[in-house]
Order: sequence, then structure tokens, then C-alpha cells
Amino acid sequence: MASPKGELSYPQKRTKKGFQRTGSLLAARVRKAGESRGFAETRLLTQWAEIVGAEVASVARPVKVGYARKGGLGATLTLLVKGASAPLVQMQLPRIRERVNAAYGYSAISRIHITQTAPTGFADAQTPYEPPKKSLSDTETARLTTAVNGVDDAGLKSALETLGRNVLTKAKS
Repeated sequence: MASPKGELSYPQKRTKKGFQRTGSLLAARVRKAGESRGFAETRLLTQWAEIVGAEVASVARPVKVGYARKGGLGATLTLLVKGASAPLVQMQLPRIRERVNAAYGYSAISRIHITQTAPTGFADAQTPYEPPKKSLSDTETARLTTAVNGVDDAGLKSALETLGRNVLTKAKS
């Protein structure tokens, strides 16, 4: 098609296609959160296990990247390490620094600082606090058992018993 000026015209591209990928919606927020901790590359956070290896990633997590105030070369990477594994990670620091710098593409990290923590300090090992539940008396247990006796399905019966137990043991506020 030719326009009045003799130029070829093409149909305009659609700017929105309806649905957007989740990654594109979250990319700016993840980048902002990472940059607040000094991570210019969020890849260091998201692909930590691939960068340093599964063995190191299971006991160490990157916490922040700090830059020297007086213009020193390189940054300091702070790792959160499970307490007993700190000496093992300490021995692997040159290899970790080499791999992290390879991920950045240049010598971005010059030092690595290790901070020890308890084994339950990692997100996947944490369990939320649950207050101790009171136990049911014999009469409450018998009443609960008779209430679900008419149910034939074993899975449903078990679920109803669990629900009843949770309701009866819930702390009154």
C-alpha cells in the first residue's frame, strides 16, 4: 500500500496483546528490591544455585552487595551461612568469588564477608510458630468419634475428625 506521499505504510503494531507474562509484571519490583540491597544483577539472587553450585547454595545465601565509599575497586558480597558450614564456605571463597564475577561478566566482587546464622535462619527451613495445642479429654474424643461414625468415606471421615479436633482445641480468645 502506498500512502499519499508515496511511502509504504504498514499496519500499526498492537502495543497490548491482552495478557502479560508474570515475569514482566514483577521484573521492576524484583529489580528495585535487589538494588536496595546492592544487587545490580538480580540474576545473582534468582540463579544462586546455578552460579555457585548446589552444595554451596544449600548452606549459603547472598544477603547484600556493599560498595566502598571511597571509590575502592570492587564490592563486598555478604553471605548468610549456616553456622557449622562457615569454615567449609570459607575455604571455597576464591571459587565462589570467581563464579560470581563470571556471572557479572567482570570483576565486580573483590571481597566476600561471611555472616553465620542458625540452621533455621533460612527461609525454606523456617516453620511458623504454632502455640502448643491443648489435648482433648476422653469425653470430647468420644463425642467427636460418634459425630463422624456415620461417614462411609475414609478420607472424608479423617478430614472431619481433624477439623473437629482443630475446632475443639482452638484457644478461646
